[in-house]
Amino acid sequence: MRSSLAGLLAAATLSATGAAAQETSWGGSLAGELRGFPNPPLADEQLGPLQLSFTFAPDVLMQSESGRHRFSLVPFLRLDAQDSERTHFDLREAHWRGVFGDWEVVAGVDQMFWGVTESRHLVDVVNQIDVLEDIDEEDKRGQPMLSVEWQRLWGRVTALALFGFRERSYPGLQGRLRLPLPVDTDGVVYTDGERPVDFALRYAHFLGGFDLGVSAFHGIGREPAFRLNDAGELLIPVYSQVTQAGMDLQYTRGAWLWKLEAILRSGPGDAFGAAVAGLEHTHYQILGSGADLGLLFEYLYDGRDADAPPTPFDHAVFGGARLALGDVSDTNLLAGVIVDLDDGSIGGRVEAERRVNDNLTLELEARISTNVSAESVLYSLRRDSFAALRLEWHF
Repeated sequence: MRSSLAGLLAAATLSATGAAAQETSWGGSLAGELRGFPNPPLADEQLGPLQLSFTFAPDVLMQSESGRHRFSLVPFLRLDAQDSERTHFDLREAHWRGVFGDWEVVAGVDQMFWGVTESRHLVDVVNQIDVLEDIDEEDKRGQPMLSVEWQRLWGRVTALALFGFRERSYPGLQGRLRLPLPVDTDGVVYTDGERPVDFALRYAHFLGGFDLGVSAFHGIGREPAFRLNDAGELLIPVYSQVTQAGMDLQYTRGAWLWKLEAILRSGPGDAFGAAVAGLEHTHYQILGSGADLGLLFEYLYDGRDADAPPTPFDHAVFGGARLALGDVSDTNLLAGVIVDLDDGSIGGRVEAERRVNDNLTLELEARISTNVSAESVLYSLRRDSFAALRLEWHF
């Protein structure tokens, strides 16, 4: 799908670098999603058993003749038929990328992923989480940034300046998967004042079977705490400045992957450490078929106190399996369970995907909460188990 604005932005970017466009590629996806909630909601005003929505995510990529300059534009739109707050637009990407020998520069809106573990991404602090999409912290909002990367034989160093803090958005009064009370996003509080720029630095290197990343971040923490408004009817997000040092490490040996993510963070409350450690073992060509089965296990620890933003992952274990059938339809399945070792709360998820044809993909997602303790951060979601069916057309 063509966009005159996208074309103008791309042409201006490439013109500014003195490069002629060699290739322009267009694509994207259009999807319909139906969520089903088997349990009645906690509040009468929340939507009933079905939630219908649609997403539109076009993308355009322009590249100079030399290949040194690239422009990427990826907007994202969701239209929700029941929850108006879940209807939202975001620029996932809108940036120029230039490669100059050992140096790579990115300017604009981009997404960045750091980390190796499956159940939680502790070190992944650059982008804000898009809670309107899901609660699994996998979906991200685009972050305006300037990134400079230096690649050498001894590793890769990335320095980032992050402009324009992105606040989290939340489901509305009618929405499911919401907090106990509606969130007042107009009354956001910054305990240390708003900051024009946050900073991050990362070193990464692969040596032998080891894949190592060491990172540092200083700026507004992406996780908010909450306080009640004066009437006691709304939750007010409270953002504070944090400083975080992180490490992610993966060791590969044959069919085994050993994984670790660990952080030290100072900010609201006492400084604390948190870690996710575990392993993944893959059984290839199981039962003589083309299928591969990966078994996962991880332990989660978080030492934050009550003054820090809340988390359900302070003392828990995760177990799961990843199945790739290796068929012509590229069928994949991921299933896992997190158990809180303190209060016994259980959260499960299943994600399955299969190509219908060259352009259509069918996805099934299910999230189950059971035995949720009244002390758990997830207590307000105890009736929000759901299954979602998504049909996506790629163009």
